[in-house]
Amino acid sequence: MTSKSSKIDQRLAFASATELLLRLRNKEFSARALLEFHIERLEKVNGSINAVIFTDLAAARARADEADAVAAKGQTWGPLHGLPVTVKESNNVAGWPTTYGDPALKDFIAPRSAVIIDRLRSAGAIIFGKTNVPLNLIDWQSYNAIHGTTRNPWDLNRTPGGSSGGASAALAAGLTPLELGSDAGGSIRMPAHFCGVFGHKPTPGIVPDIGNERAGSLIGNDLVTSGPLARSVADLSLALNILAGPAGDAASGWRLELPEPRATRLRDFRISIITNSPVAEVDEPYRAAIRALAARLREEGASVVEEALPFTDHASYHATYVQLLRGSATARLPVAVFDNAVRRSEEQGANVTPYVLQTARAYAQRHRDWLLAEERRAHLKRDWADFFERFDVVIAPATVSAAFPIDETKPREERTLRVNGHDVDYNDQLFWAGLATLPSLPATAVPIGSVDGLPIGVQIIGPHLHDRTTLAFAAELERFYPFVAPAAFS
Repeated sequence: MTSKSSKIDQRLAFASATELLLRLRNKEFSARALLEFHIERLEKVNGSINAVIFTDLAAARARADEADAVAAKGQTWGPLHGLPVTVKESNNVAGWPTTYGDPALKDFIAPRSAVIIDRLRSAGAIIFGKTNVPLNLIDWQSYNAIHGTTRNPWDLNRTPGGSSGGASAALAAGLTPLELGSDAGGSIRMPAHFCGVFGHKPTPGIVPDIGNERAGSLIGNDLVTSGPLARSVADLSLALNILAGPAGDAASGWRLELPEPRATRLRDFRISIITNSPVAEVDEPYRAAIRALAARLREEGASVVEEALPFTDHASYHATYVQLLRGSATARLPVAVFDNAVRRSEEQGANVTPYVLQTARAYAQRHRDWLLAEERRAHLKRDWADFFERFDVVIAPATVSAAFPIDETKPREERTLRVNGHDVDYNDQLFWAGLATLPSLPATAVPIGSVDGLPIGVQIIGPHLHDRTTLAFAAELERFYPFVAPAAFS
């Protein structure tokens, strides 16, 4: 079959998934041609950013041909019929490697696909590859010993973020129109911010994790959720509709009906806008851009209050988050690493950073300490629910600055960042991820312009299960700040 990919306008490399699907339905080109178009772009562009690190092109081509045959009969597989997509490396796709960037897993082949992979395929998607991640998904840079370093399409010396860094870089560079990431420590929101794309961290629990367990572990983690990344809010909503809903035993008795958005016009939203924290200082040019956004929202008639949150003790909030986030990894630690964490947590006057000590204590904590942290979390969830009686959304930084230079000379725990002219602990930026993760809230990341030629964005946090509210607000912001392709790749 002739692909005719050369007939596809090169500008469509940066089109939304929604637009590409419309053109497929209108038979402007075939699924096979659209796939070949992305393969050709992959061959041309991917070498400079190393975003897509695995492909199965023979299977993708066969599926694209099948999609075209089905379409020729006037039939459809679903809302993503014929759309080529990639997924984050940590997603299990049957017959494909899932390594988490860990050399110990370099030979692991997933025996079955995750439910959410099956849902994408059932909706008609053609999954043709996987995108890069940091080692064990624990970094805001995406490099590992198996697949190397992924670079930001806006500046090849800077990080695209992590752990869905390959996903965001691939979207920004026009290698894929839709991606599937995951987030517990900002792993969707930070890369979206760094690369100028859109991402949605769903309310935990609405997107199933069945089949996406790490090899040797069936224990779930309610701080983690999978979610989509894309070049438009409409694409995020489309993907969420496909991904969300109970699976397995729960599907026999439960149905998901997310509430309609609280508002759909900017002037009808009640907004709290946050620009800084004593725990994670925000670089002034980025902070100024968020203040400018607040002014624009007021001009549009929205109700905006600055720096309102349901808590005042940022340090305690963050400590609870780190305790639960890092504590959740305890069972997967090698015995020697766990024993070392226990020793370090008991040392007096240990010569380590506060974050390293927090992590060691989280790994080594007693069960009672864990339960007390969960109790604090439960109170915070209640406080957030009360807070959202007065507000509809919170706008907050995605992290502390625009994309920072790649630094592979030190382990993550020992790095620093330059913020407002002085060095800060690299790990402090985790606070901005925990703002929504700790209380199990949805958050949508959207671009809001640029600083010094680098894209910047914010996260829009909403009430528990009000994913459609954050997406509706994001769609309103998108009118002013649509996706912009990096000049070097457009």
